[in-house]
Amino acid sequence: MTPVLDAIVIGGGQAGLASGYYLKKNGLKFMILEAGEQATGSWPHYYDSLKLFSPARLSSLPGMKIPGAATHYPLRNEVIQYLKEYAERFDLPIRTNQKVVAVENSENGFSIRTAAGDEYHAQAIINATGSFHNPYTPAISGREAFQGEVLHSSAYRNPDRYQGQRVVVVGRGNSAVQIAVELADNSHTSLAVLRPVQLTKTKVLGVDLHFWIRAVGLDTFPFWRFGKKPPSPSSVADLDDYKARLKAGKPDQRTMFTSFYSEGVVWPDGMKEPIQTVIFATGYRPNLSYLQPIGALDAEGKPLQTAGISLSVPGLYYVGLEGQRSFASATLRGVGPDANYVVRKLRRYLKTRKHL
Repeated sequence: MTPVLDAIVIGGGQAGLASGYYLKKNGLKFMILEAGEQATGSWPHYYDSLKLFSPARLSSLPGMKIPGAATHYPLRNEVIQYLKEYAERFDLPIRTNQKVVAVENSENGFSIRTAAGDEYHAQAIINATGSFHNPYTPAISGREAFQGEVLHSSAYRNPDRYQGQRVVVVGRGNSAVQIAVELADNSHTSLAVLRPVQLTKTKVLGVDLHFWIRAVGLDTFPFWRFGKKPPSPSSVADLDDYKARLKAGKPDQRTMFTSFYSEGVVWPDGMKEPIQTVIFATGYRPNLSYLQPIGALDAEGKPLQTAGISLSVPGLYYVGLEGQRSFASATLRGVGPDANYVVRKLRRYLKTRKHL
């Protein structure tokens, strides 16, 4: 029989590592279960050129600054290396290749089973997985007939294989714009959008915008205390002259196409255009099916929670959900405060169990 831990953290990415930092700081017995081969979350699966839209000085996990100049915008590989060093520095107990497939209630709290056939027992769980492995692509008529390539941005790596192609990127967020801009250097690329891309300057009075967002309290404002969710970011950080690039039509913006046909897409004016590749940068959906049997999710598969505390399952917590406690909850700079809050709640829960 495996020992009963104080907590199991599901997911070894940024949210899981931040949770581990505070669990260890509070002297709790825990284990982090990571589905992949290393505790770097989904970062290795993102496209090669991904760049954070907040600078290094505002993008660190608790207890350890991310390397680089304060005003530098870290790239994907820099974040991956930082997460590796973070786990090593704090000697966090991580088991890799442990994809959780089932969670059940047990006499001592929870029983957690993984695809590798291992079983763990804990009084509490912190679910710190992202939704990267459940990409969302809208249903659009005619897709089955389309003979070109359709992929989600989660499967995109770099522009090499798309040189000279006619490409459409669907979306108006940071990822959509970053991908479309780099594709446009060597291919005819359009952004298909419902509304034009809204760009935000990265600096105000010579200082990064995120500094001001934090300074006025918006970054950490507790919307949840008022029964509301933080507004979803609708603008794109103008990191690399995106405004000029869009104005020059590299890439151009077009109102979202209405359907596919065998050779391409049909634009709203009825014009058919041959397209070779369509990339959907349309986000992700929750991927928490293993929590459904214990009553943790609503009918849409979303966690029943407030500020990371499960509303239906005592002892179950979350870190890293979008809009969980603040505007920054799902970011490198936001998971630390949320993890601290959740671990404090978890400690109180463990104390109540001792008195039962």
